Amino acid sequence: MVNLGLFSSENGVKSVSVNFRIPYFTQWGQSLLVCGSVPSLGSWNVRRGLLLSPTSQGSELIWGGTIEVSSGCECEYSYYVVDDDKNILRWEMGKKRKLLLPSSIQDGEIVAFHDLWQAGSDTLPSSSAFKDVIFRNSSSLTVERPLGVLQNKLGLEDSVLVNFKICCPNLDEGTSVYVIGSPQKLGQWKTEGGLKLSYAGDSVWQADCVIGKEDFPLKYRYGKYDKAGKFAIEIGTNRKLLVESLSNQARYIFLSDGMMREMPWRGSGMAIPMFSVRSEEDLGVGEFLDLKLVVDWAVASGFHLVQLLPINDTSVHGMWWDSYPYSSLSVFALHPLYLRVQALSENIPEEIKLEIVKAKERLDVKDVDYEATMATKLSIAKKIFSLEKDLTLKSSSFQKFFLENEEWLKPYAAFCFLRDFFETSDHSQWGRFSDFSKEKLEKLVSDDSPHYNIVCFHYYIQYHLHLQLSEAAEHARKKGVVLKGDLPIGVDRNSVDTWVYPNLFRMNTSTGAPPDYFDKNGQNWGFPTYNWEEMSKDNYGWWRGRLTQMAKYFTAFRIDHILGFFRIWELPEHAVTGLVGKFRPSIPLSQEELEKEGIWDFDRLSRPYIRQEFLEEKFGSSWTIVAALFLNECQKGHYEFKEDCNTEKKIASKLKDSTGKSLLLGSEAELRINLFDLLRNIVLIRDPEDTSKFYPRFNLEDTTSFTDLDDHSKNVLRRLYYDYYFHRQENLWRQNAMKTLPVLLNSSDMLACGEDLGMIPSCVHPVMQELGLIGLRIQRMPNEPDLEFGIPSQYGYMTVCAPSCHDCSTMRAWWEEDEERRRRFCKTVMGSNKLPPSKCIPEIAYFIIRQHVESPSMWAIFPLQDLLALKNEYTTRPATEETINDPTNPKHYWRFRSHVTLEMLLKDQELKTAIKELVRSSGRSYPHDDDETVAVSNKGNEPPAVASKIVQPNGASQEEEEDAVAVAVL
Repeated sequence: MVNLGLFSSENGVKSVSVNFRIPYFTQWGQSLLVCGSVPSLGSWNVRRGLLLSPTSQGSELIWGGTIEVSSGCECEYSYYVVDDDKNILRWEMGKKRKLLLPSSIQDGEIVAFHDLWQAGSDTLPSSSAFKDVIFRNSSSLTVERPLGVLQNKLGLEDSVLVNFKICCPNLDEGTSVYVIGSPQKLGQWKTEGGLKLSYAGDSVWQADCVIGKEDFPLKYRYGKYDKAGKFAIEIGTNRKLLVESLSNQARYIFLSDGMMREMPWRGSGMAIPMFSVRSEEDLGVGEFLDLKLVVDWAVASGFHLVQLLPINDTSVHGMWWDSYPYSSLSVFALHPLYLRVQALSENIPEEIKLEIVKAKERLDVKDVDYEATMATKLSIAKKIFSLEKDLTLKSSSFQKFFLENEEWLKPYAAFCFLRDFFETSDHSQWGRFSDFSKEKLEKLVSDDSPHYNIVCFHYYIQYHLHLQLSEAAEHARKKGVVLKGDLPIGVDRNSVDTWVYPNLFRMNTSTGAPPDYFDKNGQNWGFPTYNWEEMSKDNYGWWRGRLTQMAKYFTAFRIDHILGFFRIWELPEHAVTGLVGKFRPSIPLSQEELEKEGIWDFDRLSRPYIRQEFLEEKFGSSWTIVAALFLNECQKGHYEFKEDCNTEKKIASKLKDSTGKSLLLGSEAELRINLFDLLRNIVLIRDPEDTSKFYPRFNLEDTTSFTDLDDHSKNVLRRLYYDYYFHRQENLWRQNAMKTLPVLLNSSDMLACGEDLGMIPSCVHPVMQELGLIGLRIQRMPNEPDLEFGIPSQYGYMTVCAPSCHDCSTMRAWWEEDEERRRRFCKTVMGSNKLPPSKCIPEIAYFIIRQHVESPSMWAIFPLQDLLALKNEYTTRPATEETINDPTNPKHYWRFRSHVTLEMLLKDQELKTAIKELVRSSGRSYPHDDDETVAVSNKGNEPPAVASKIVQPNGASQEEEEDAVAVAVL
């Protein structure tokens, strides 16, 4: 046996015992583990990390463990929740923790690290929305004392050195951070005797002091002391450091106390699609440079945020269908529609300037004329490009842009050329270019290619779009306004991304949404679903690239249809509507499982159930003609679809081409609806990739196929249906989201919000809470099944609340749509039995907006149309014309333009004042309406030397007295 006594302190390595301590409640079978960058913490191999042990301490469950490290050790670490096999179930969000042992800590000492679990919401202040925009003034603070440097030395044996550390990201000019508490070293709850903290960087403040053991248990709180002499103590009960927690007689205690407990920050904003903006400078559509005016109006109205719809290029079809902003041609390229051609050059010839003036007059119409605007802008841009291409392409600025973006820019420019050359975006029609390869790409975009000028034109457009959006984004940052982008859930199947990365997509499928508030037949968006297994091979590099690109311009983003990261509603490529789909991933019903339940006739359940009486009921006297054209009689009185019309797409195509159509009664649309109903009259969907697996059709009880079953089959299928949709998949969907969403969130420092509308699995909100994702609440679409209207005053903090959004009618149109609903709203929400006005008068708009701005939600965001309803003169346009999208119409023309210019809004002092007063009175934060950024100094004022006057309540307990003392300094 080795004699350890042979190693003297002079020759051996100095060793320090590090004790970890963290309060955390786990479920049965779960444990806490700490893993870090040093071998004793597993070298980031969680299975080799330090498993902690639980102990009960009052009402808390404390997890702890100890390792030996060398003196002066520096490493990183994080906490994980694991199961009995050390599989990761959950992990902390945010940056890795730092363990920095000051060199002054002597050999053999015991050091305790007291931590608090870092939840997703704790990381929000470090997002660029807060760090670089809203709390940007704090970024000028200089580090006074970095972490790992102690100010005091430990002397007497009966004393303990306590290092206090708190995160405080939001400080006004000249404000300091203090800790006050029960011992004399912390002022005995008096402000002037408190301990002033030093700035350590990254919004962290720290201080240390030597406290005698007789002062334990120690009670304390943090607070801010501003230049006006006001001390604001943090809310909540006293923080405590108990004698029992001095593990193994640790003489050094490093407290990581998380965030300073303040009233939650709340802000507000406005939402407007880029194409809907109108200004005196634009050319038929909103342009990126118009965002500067949008930001100015937002600041003047008290808003901290401007939200846009997707701004990526959607030029797939070369017609107005491309107005759909969620069908991306490229997830990296910006849309040429938003280019300001006047800003392309300072030396535009007079004849082109005259052309621009005429185009402005021609395109200044009520709605966006998508095709004319695109054609005009590209035509003018090509003329300017021909004059300035050499100067621009050789500039250092362009060269820098090109080098930073060539990975997506080259394929995009090549795709645009091939799209125009072959007159289609369907790359399967491009001959030898159908299959992408880097060799073909480089040949196509090389400077000796005959098409080089055309390719360079697309570089040129993207370069100027980048410059113009960057200018607007920087203006927003300086003004304290968060620019919020939108991350579409899908891409067009004929896109650059499906051409370059076909392995990342399931091209024989389509995405959509099951029946919901928007459409009883579901939605079919037409995008191919993702091949997540393939995407995971490079740790979702395509997604990480998307987020990195977005973060160049935006400081917050909305994840479109966040439910798609848990599971997606997948439809066969031949579907037109969104009803007959299945969730992917999901656990199907197996043939064996169904047979055990007494279900045997799978053809009867999975093929359209069509009886003669159904045909007579739907088509009347024309039923025989319909049957002759579309159906075969498979047995007496029962029919099946012919091969050439056994899918929705085939039916739609045959109806258009049918020679016997003139013999049928009713419109083509009516015939299509009835034939689709017959085709979807099934109970089970057979998996095309494995015929022994089945999925319950959505709302299967609504079908006559289900109605005609025996009672046993009905009961079994009803039970399996509810299990499939509401129980069976929860763990699978949670695991799926926890693989993908953290990658997205860690790809940038943008503030992330998730659009969580629709049929929401029970696993969604816990995962969003865990990851610090902000949800969406629309009053007319409440999450609570027993409510017709949401109650904004009861919304959770981690939400965005809004009276309407781009996918539904505006507040004004919604009010005017339904008289009975209007009365119910007036009675249940407004508390009035009076007959409500038929029009959404400004008083109604004011009430609804005030409800939202006063809600606990972190953000209250209002579509511009809803804000304009506050003033009569802006409500002359029919309310129905203000709707941006109709989700029930897959070919909707996205063309709404505000009838009020930004210049008019900026001059309207009355409206700006009314909105800003609403924001101010609600307690929400609002940006300063000035052009200068106020510098913040951490050289704050010292507390006054005059003793604080403290009043203690008579007859109070010692703890109550201490709490009262702490509150008295407010």
